[in-house]
Amino acid sequence: MKNRLWFLAFSLLVTFSSSGQNKNTSLPDALTFNNGSKVTSVRQWNARREELLKTFRTEMYGTSPGRPKDMRFEVFDHDKNALNGKATRKQVAIHIRENGKEVKFDLLIYIPNHVKHPVPAIIGINFIGNQAIHADPGIKLTEAWVENSKMFPCAVDGKATDACRGVNARQWQVDSILDAGFALATMYREEIASDRKEEMFKTGVHTLYPELQNREDNFGTIAAWAWALSRGMDYLETDQDINAKKVAVFGFSRLGKAALWTGASDTRFALVLSNESGAGGAKLFHRGIGENIRRLNTVFPHWYARSFRKYMDQDTLLPFDQHFIVDLIAPRPVYIASAEDDKGADPEGEFATAKEADAVYRFLKTKGLPVKEIPALNKAVMGQIGYHIRTGGHDVTSFDWKQFLNFSILRLQK
Repeated sequence: MKNRLWFLAFSLLVTFSSSGQNKNTSLPDALTFNNGSKVTSVRQWNARREELLKTFRTEMYGTSPGRPKDMRFEVFDHDKNALNGKATRKQVAIHIRENGKEVKFDLLIYIPNHVKHPVPAIIGINFIGNQAIHADPGIKLTEAWVENSKMFPCAVDGKATDACRGVNARQWQVDSILDAGFALATMYREEIASDRKEEMFKTGVHTLYPELQNREDNFGTIAAWAWALSRGMDYLETDQDINAKKVAVFGFSRLGKAALWTGASDTRFALVLSNESGAGGAKLFHRGIGENIRRLNTVFPHWYARSFRKYMDQDTLLPFDQHFIVDLIAPRPVYIASAEDDKGADPEGEFATAKEADAVYRFLKTKGLPVKEIPALNKAVMGQIGYHIRTGGHDVTSFDWKQFLNFSILRLQK
């Protein structure tokens, strides 16, 4: 959220839009096929998993293209003594050509120098541009449009300036990530696909696949961000400093929605970190609380496929819900983080998703979620599904990163 005043107004809107809805907690079962038969084996689960993927592609996120045939990686920066020797910085332009057009987006990577390579990594998309996650003057300023918000007043006429360097560093905790032995990779949302309603599908990777817009299950922006994270993984698989078998995908807010869909649709990601992803992310629609399907489809019509609009005002009646997304990640580890004052994201609904997904994780012989009730504030619980709810509002804090790193160290640095 851009500032506290905006967030309070948003919370009131969400409360109003949710009032009168039936808090129906009767949920569709991940272990039951669409035809009503039960899943009784891992082989059957694999078939059910494909059924669920098809449902989300046709009914919510839209259909994404496959891996591009014409893609190349240009490493235009390689500094082995970045951050006063603490890290190696690489900047990679990912070039993709399709249908006679080419686009590129930049991947910024910091690799810790104090540990043996190859190292595990965390990859995620950022809100303001790569230069915003750290004050490092070696980071290339994005050439894409940058919002000049009250929280980040650094752009001039939509262009990043040196004043944008490090303005969002607090939410990325680069030093802590490196100290924990992880590489960090990030890319900017606007270089991939515009998050502006007036520019939807006119920029970035959407211009490469115009045929995917002339259909109800069109290639939405959440799906485009997820698709780009998979292209980032394509590069990481080529980098000898990175252990591509141990890459976590991270996202906050709307980019947390993208991180969950990335982990669900691309099994190469070893772990998923969702921070306050809310509606269309980690919360259950069936609760009828918090941000709803109508608001997602009217305020952010580019995020999801047009087919998702038919479910407006049907939140409690959906034939699917977001616990299925976490089920699609299973048995890989996933961590869901909430904040007490983030009412739009419905913290209890995010915990309910983790609790519902536990059944599939246990079916697949993992520990699942180790608790039945939502934990106390500022107390993390960690099975194969991790969860915490902290004090405060919609944000990424040092507390969040401490839990994410503890969870990731246990599962990726074995």
